[in-house]
Amino acid sequence: MLAFPYAAEQGAGPKRVVFLHGFGSCHEIWHAVISALMPGVRALAYDLPGHGHSLRSQGTGGAKPAARTILADLAARRLDKVHLVGHSMGGAVATLMALADPGRIASLTLLAPGGFGPEINGPLLRRYAAAAEKIEIRACLAAMSGPQGLTPDHVVDVLFEMRGRPGQVQSLIDIAAAMTRDDRQGIIPREQLRALDMPVMVVWGAQDPVLPVDQAEGLPAHFHRHHVLDAGHMLVEEAPDLIAEIVRRNTRRRRMRRQPVFGTAAS
Repeated sequence: MLAFPYAAEQGAGPKRVVFLHGFGSCHEIWHAVISALMPGVRALAYDLPGHGHSLRSQGTGGAKPAARTILADLAARRLDKVHLVGHSMGGAVATLMALADPGRIASLTLLAPGGFGPEINGPLLRRYAAAAEKIEIRACLAAMSGPQGLTPDHVVDVLFEMRGRPGQVQSLIDIAAAMTRDDRQGIIPREQLRALDMPVMVVWGAQDPVLPVDQAEGLPAHFHRHHVLDAGHMLVEEAPDLIAEIVRRNTRRRRMRRQPVFGTAAS
């Protein structure tokens, strides 16, 4: 029987922050970021459907079903106002959640999010999906990082352990094949993004080899942007303290006030 995706909960503060990892990863990669945000934050770090403890959960098959499933899980938990932080595939999921249920989302922090342009490094992601040994996992992570990026040993250990679960590698291979078909990814239209009125921060590594940094161009004017020099795609691992500070700042911003439309009221 399929269930809701797994989420690890930490902290008990009034501010609720939900973390969504990228493709092929798991909730444990947020450890350094979440630790830097404590205390005062209630953190909920999900394993995306098809990953880790959520291998057999509802919502497996892409960003849209994952977004619907995680929104349903938040509703079941009675969490009616959360700050979303998403990396890569998790960024696409977070964006779709905000579009589907904007009243539930207090802010949106997107780290090299999927769905902001058609280009995607399909061969590298498919290689990463099939990586089952530590040496190959580390090599893929290095290829996705910036020139100075060093993957922590504990991240490699966690991902190696995750891939040891029966069916996990095949699940990742299937997701990667669908996500990178014809070496293109699905796009979230810019006109839809303009409707988001919560604080939105988009962070991108200037040396991203997976999703080109120019996908951060042409975004709505009210989006904040931050380019991380010398960083690649693996921002959570490459710059956890910086990411924690960016999340802290964005969760303090206020929702954009809609301007009234004049000339429509009866005189």
